[in-house]
Amino acid sequence: MVHARPAYRPGLRRRAGHVRDLAGLLLRTGLLFSGSPHRAPRQIALLRHWGTTLAGLVVAAAARGPGRVALVDELGPLTFAELDERGTRLARGLPLPGPRPRVGVLCRNHRGMVETLLACSKRGAEVVLLNTGLGAGQLRAVLGEMRTDLLVADAEFAPVLAAAPIALRRVVVWADRAPPGGGPTLDAIAAAAPADEIGPPQVQSRTIMLSSGTTGRPKGARRPPRPGLWPLASMTSRIPLRARQTMIIEAPLFHTWGYAALQMAWALRAPVVLHRRFDPERALATVAGHRDAVVFAVPVMVQRILDLPERVRRRHDASSLRFVALSGTALPGDLATRFMDAFGDRLYNVYGTTEASWVSIATPRDLRTDPRTAGRPPRNTALAILDARGRPLGRSTIGEIHAANELLFEGYTGGEPVEVRDGLLATGDLGHIDHRGLLFVDGRRDGMVVSGGENVVPRDVEDALLRLPQVAEAAVVGVPDDAWGQRLAAYLVLRPGARLRPDEVRAYVHAQVARYAVPRDVHFLAELPRNATGKVVHRWLADAARPQRPQPEGRVPWPHPAPDARPWPPREATPRAG
Repeated sequence: MVHARPAYRPGLRRRAGHVRDLAGLLLRTGLLFSGSPHRAPRQIALLRHWGTTLAGLVVAAAARGPGRVALVDELGPLTFAELDERGTRLARGLPLPGPRPRVGVLCRNHRGMVETLLACSKRGAEVVLLNTGLGAGQLRAVLGEMRTDLLVADAEFAPVLAAAPIALRRVVVWADRAPPGGGPTLDAIAAAAPADEIGPPQVQSRTIMLSSGTTGRPKGARRPPRPGLWPLASMTSRIPLRARQTMIIEAPLFHTWGYAALQMAWALRAPVVLHRRFDPERALATVAGHRDAVVFAVPVMVQRILDLPERVRRRHDASSLRFVALSGTALPGDLATRFMDAFGDRLYNVYGTTEASWVSIATPRDLRTDPRTAGRPPRNTALAILDARGRPLGRSTIGEIHAANELLFEGYTGGEPVEVRDGLLATGDLGHIDHRGLLFVDGRRDGMVVSGGENVVPRDVEDALLRLPQVAEAAVVGVPDDAWGQRLAAYLVLRPGARLRPDEVRAYVHAQVARYAVPRDVHFLAELPRNATGKVVHRWLADAARPQRPQPEGRVPWPHPAPDARPWPPREATPRAG
């Protein structure tokens, strides 16, 4: 059955369990005893008044511990009181028209982006989080479709914005001064606005996340304005988040996982560390510089850390690392095992989507059992594998993954239909649950390859190819074939100095997987084309195999060039965040 928007309504038994979950959250995370006890009543009163919006979390945290560090970036630390005041000034000063303005945010991870999100939450503005890897054409289409009233962007994106002329008011962040025609800076707006306290907006702010767009144009997914604390209780039932940890968020904040990490950190009143660009050695240096460090990242970032020479990794003492939490895409091959062998059993992998938030979480124990698993659902999360008619399938049978929790999205901004069966949202992925109750994601529903009547799961072939010692990265997709309907094409990145012939690849897949899974096309690339969150974009693979053609619009190199990368904390001045 198809509905315009899904709705998750927990039953009476589950609603009764919410009180127990909340009590467990407060005790398990140390949140109850974190901070001055005499300030707790004021904190609770403000949280009830504002709700669990981003603004509510910061206002309440500032009341409980005003001098506690909320954020650290390349400009240094910022306390909850300072962040609260800055958000108030911007809420008053940003040129936001009407009762529910819509603001596009095109920023990297830094205080300017966070302050903008906080100001919009206090003002009641809708926020469209824009992918920093969007090309001019996609950016023009998204902003036109979203009808944004204001654009807040880093100065570095001026060229792509100039190539996509859009009649919008613009505010510039992370620049020494505003470029010509770029609009005022956040600093100038905040300096001119009063810091008088404001109350909650009459219309709650909503956040619009863009889908990854790996198979088409990104769609806007509207998130609930007041998620409550139960999503945090669900996550902490599988991931050991604690109030005294330092949350190093390397995942982009415009991505669902990065934004969720920010919300969880501030719900726990934990300090957040941000870097504008990911650098693997700097990430290790940051871990070494904090006593209880937690890293939120996407899988390709862990791969880049493991690719560092052993002598480089040994420079940084990672014993303070409590765990790394990943999300965004499936873990390739034995990545989980290699990371845990190097850093200990401290890896958690969250499977979710922009629309469903989380679905399942794999703990280190799950990943030791099988490094490909997506784990099990956390508390208050329903999961089912259904066939095309919506009927439940048995163990180890591939079907469509459906899930429900307390944080399903509210629907697409463009009104696209959403598939919901018996209250469970279709994730668009295929998967199966094995005899141990572990979930495995076998690929996108529209990515299953049917070649000569045989169903082939591309991930099975990718995992096999990654076991070849010469192969560093692999992507397998289906391409049209006149005789077979579809055939497999493999795109491989070899390790430095390695050599491999296409016929050796085919013979290996034939022996390890199946005859019908053999890729007829084998391409060797210098790198796989990825978007800004590190996901391989399959529709760009064919262009990547033809280097003489222009780079596809919207593609960005991965990892992003990081001329600003340096040990933490920085030893020299960096550009001032507008």
